[in-house]
Amino acid sequence: MKFAVIGGTGLIGSQVVKNLNAAGHEAVAHALSTGVDIISGQGLDEAVAGADVVVNLTNSPTFDEASPAFFKTSMDNLLAAARKGGVGHFVILSIVGVDQVPELDYYRAKALQEEILAAGPIPYSIVRATQFMEFMDAVLSWTADGDTVRLPATPIQPIAAKDVAAAVTEAAAGAPLRGIRNVAGPEVFPLDELGRITLAQQGDPRTVVTDPAAGMFAAVQGDVLTDTGAQLAPTRYIDWLS
Repeated sequence: MKFAVIGGTGLIGSQVVKNLNAAGHEAVAHALSTGVDIISGQGLDEAVAGADVVVNLTNSPTFDEASPAFFKTSMDNLLAAARKGGVGHFVILSIVGVDQVPELDYYRAKALQEEILAAGPIPYSIVRATQFMEFMDAVLSWTADGDTVRLPATPIQPIAAKDVAAAVTEAAAGAPLRGIRNVAGPEVFPLDELGRITLAQQGDPRTVVTDPAAGMFAAVQGDVLTDTGAQLAPTRYIDWLS
């Protein structure tokens, strides 16, 4: 099969391209750096021409109120090009619980992306993943102040990027789900505790203070970012850290 992987040079996209090609398919990475602009539409028709499957792994450059416009424009352009090119399957990567956190601009934007795809003309698959292990350092940096990091006790079920890429690869190479598949790491942690584990493993002397109002995840109510009934990935956080 032939795959056009839009955003194919990023953290997940590069691994999906590698996985698909290793399985004997023809997967081509497309991105701004290869001349494909999903906002202006430049290069899109050529990128998806002849592809059996389009995998869209692009991401908004910001997490703020500008993100819904990014996903609307990019999805409209991609779906139009894919329909013109006769694509039979369209895959995106989203977030577990994304429709349960309307307080966050970025989550509303990703929910909008899902809605546009589901209402579109092409059979589709949505893979929702929990929070990436690779993002933990960034999460710690958001609320760091001197020797202290403030984090809420929001339940998190971290998943390794390589496991996300494997799940996206599996969905893309299979029949369209015409729905959503949740994938998650094997363990659930309160975010503050995950911060303590991370700093201890890295030999970082900073202290994590539990603060229910700190950072982006403070807006999350309950355990909506976890799903113990999801397809569970094998990589444990402590093994990933080491």
